[in-house]
Amino acid sequence: MRFSVPKPFHYYALGVTVVGGGYLIKDYLGGDMYKNQDKLTNKVAIVTGANTGIGREVTRNLAKREAKVIMACRDMDKCEIARREIVFESKNKYVYCRKCDLASQESIRAFVDQFKKEHSELHLLINNAGVMRCPKSYTKEGIELQFGVNHIGHFLLTNLLLDVLKDSAPARIINLTSNVHKRGKIKLKDLNNDKDYEPGAAYAQSKLANILFTKELANKLKGTGVTVNAVYPGIVRTDITRHMGIYQYYLGRLLVNSIMWIFIKPPIKGAQTVLFAAIDPSLEDVTGAYLVNNKIKEVTGEAGDDRLAKWLWAVSEKWTKLNYV
Repeated sequence: MRFSVPKPFHYYALGVTVVGGGYLIKDYLGGDMYKNQDKLTNKVAIVTGANTGIGREVTRNLAKREAKVIMACRDMDKCEIARREIVFESKNKYVYCRKCDLASQESIRAFVDQFKKEHSELHLLINNAGVMRCPKSYTKEGIELQFGVNHIGHFLLTNLLLDVLKDSAPARIINLTSNVHKRGKIKLKDLNNDKDYEPGAAYAQSKLANILFTKELANKLKGTGVTVNAVYPGIVRTDITRHMGIYQYYLGRLLVNSIMWIFIKPPIKGAQTVLFAAIDPSLEDVTGAYLVNNKIKEVTGEAGDDRLAKWLWAVSEKWTKLNYV
């Protein structure tokens, strides 16, 4: 008697194969995990936007490596929830929540003042926080929010911490950017988007500014033992997409998530190149670079314009009332 497998079993087996294959492809596209296990005992790190997404995963990893980590966040309640989870998992009690609203230069200056009272060293500054495609709005100083948070806020924070970073050298600064910088334009006559605001274009401009800031800061820090590099973490599922129009609707979110699921990294995968930039010994003397999937990539167009980088630096100094490096 011949034995036949019921058709439902075939469908079940096919379904398992397709789903399993999908997960394997997704894992491959997400890139490798950073395998270096070096400890960072007694090293001090600041991570902006550390309570969620990539920032949370970076903080978790640094804490497991025994670093002292300051979580620079706007929402203290969410920060404390994340901090407790990380402390419990890492068994590292040296993880701290500190208020830092990048949409307020007053808040940034207060954060730096408090940090300098509590710590005399800083070895890692990870400028991770950001906003994307939000409705037209402004920081407390009247700067368009995406440009104000993604670039100007981190520009001020970094410059105010440079003295401590230099005294702690070797030290590293990591600026998170995005692949959309390639279609970004620095609007020389309307940098603040007062005349013509389009959320996607404003976001792209702010991410281009991250790279130009990285390049010019690297030039200014030559010989100090402090390096600065820009990192594109890939397309990552984080809260930063919350302002995108299609994400305002349940069916829109379901459609995008279903179509893009295989290409979108979880936050832990998005954190890997950030960790590579922050820790890997091979980057000890690398500065001013653009890193993607643990590799240095060339930048093109406006991102490689040194004159534009100097112009942006001068404007950023003026907008932050900062006259020194």
